Amino acid sequence: CMYKILNQKKRGRKAKKIDLNRLDKLKIPFSVFRNTDLTVYESLVFYLKEKHEITFREISFLLDKNERNIWTIYHRAKKKHEEK
Repeated sequence: CMYKILNQKKRGRKAKKIDLNRLDKLKIPFSVFRNTDLTVYESLVFYLKEKHEITFREISFLLDKNERNIWTIYHRAKKKHEEK
């Protein structure tokens, strides 16, 4: 967490605070992973973004992945979901 904040300051970006209390109370139902057309990450990211309206930044923090990767995973899942 501290690494991410320091890394953002090096790049000249203003570090945005993440509400850890809100994220800490999240519960993910197993039914999220029922759709076998989506990968585990796609299912999880799609659920968090659509149902809990969590930002890509917050999801990337939770999953310890790059924010751009989370964006890509979400849009891939959204495309697959719309094709159904």
